This record gives sequence, C-alpha cells and structure tokens, in this order.
Amino acid sequence: MLKEFKDFIAKGNVMDMAVGIIIGAAFTAIVKSMVADLINPFISLFTGGIDFINLFIVLGEGEFATLAEAQEAGVAAFAYGSFIMAVINFLIIAFVVFMLVKMVNKAKDAAEDEKEPEAAPAPKGPTQEDLLAEIRDLLAKS
Repeated sequence: MLKEFKDFIAKGNVMDMAVGIIIGAAFTAIVKSMVADLINPFISLFTGGIDFINLFIVLGEGEFATLAEAQEAGVAAFAYGSFIMAVINFLIIAFVVFMLVKMVNKAKDAAEDEKEPEAAPAPKGPTQEDLLAEIRDLLAKS
C-alpha cells in the first residue's frame, strides 16, 4: 500500500496539481492586494468615494456605519458590497489567468515548432504505368 501511495504521489499530474495549488494561493494574495490597493481607489474615484465593502443592508435592528460594526454586533446584514468586490476579484483573476494561459500556449507552440523537424518527403509509390505493366505481366503468366 505504501508503494502504491509513493507511485501515486510520484506521478507528474499530482505534482503539477500541487504546484498549481501553491502558486494559485500565492497568486490570489497578489490579486487581492491589487484589487484592494490599486483598483478600488480608482473605482471609488469614479463612483464618488463609495467603498463597496461598506455597502450593506441591516436585516435586524440598529444602525451601523460599517459592515464590520454590524458583524461585530452580531446583526444579520445583507453585504452586497462584499459580493460586488468578489465579482470584481473574480473578473480580474479570470482575465489574468486567461492572459497567462495565452502566453504559455504561445510559448509552448513556439517550442513545438522549433522541435518539429521538417518532414521527409513520403516515398513515392509505383506510377500508374508501373502498375499496369505489372498487371500485364501477371496476366501473361497465367
């Protein structure tokens, strides 16, 4: 059983997946910082200073200035601003991943083009005249 587990772990697909998950987690931190620190200020600038994180509707009693205050008080809140930010994060991550995959595919295609030697011309078969002559000779023998 230990040998089977070792074989399973040693397979390339499992190792590739593990590396992808680790890089993905680090990449997520970078994208979250990019959205929070670089993109949100521009969005706030164009929307009149609206902070999406603090867009919420209190579903219980009380009034709260921020979502954090409402959550700290234990009041149910419909945090649609957080959802908007999650959608923005997703779109940015999806676009960046798309660009990365596009670049990797382009590099992969370029490497494959360099690897592929020019195909040798296929050997020519007998001509029509050669086949007819062979058929004539076979018929003559019969």
